[in-house]
Amino acid sequence: MSYGLQVTLEAKDGRQEDLAQFLRDSLTPVLGEPGTTTWYSYRITDSLFGIYDTFPDEAARDAHLSGEVATALQGAAGEFLAGPPTVRKVDIIAAKAAG
Repeated sequence: MSYGLQVTLEAKDGRQEDLAQFLRDSLTPVLGEPGTTTWYSYRITDSLFGIYDTFPDEAARDAHLSGEVATALQGAAGEFLAGPPTVRKVDIIAAKAAG
C-alpha cells in the first residue's frame, strides 16, 4: 500500500442519512475491485463524511476513481451533497497492517 485517497463529503441539510446509506451500499461494489486494498467510510460530524482507501499502485487508484462508486457519487451529488466532494490523492509513508 503506497497510494491512497482521502475524500470528504458534506450532506445537504436533512440528507445526512441518505448519504450514510449510500456509503454503506458502496461497500459491495468496492469489494469487487481487486486493486482496492482497503476502503473505509466514516462520519466526521452530523453532516460531514469521509472515505479513505488504499491501493498498491497508481493504476489501481485511477481505476477506482473511474469505477462504479465514483460514477454513482457523481450522479447523486446534486441529490444529497451540499457541494462537490473533496478528493485528495495521498502517498502513504508508513502503515501498520494486520496479519
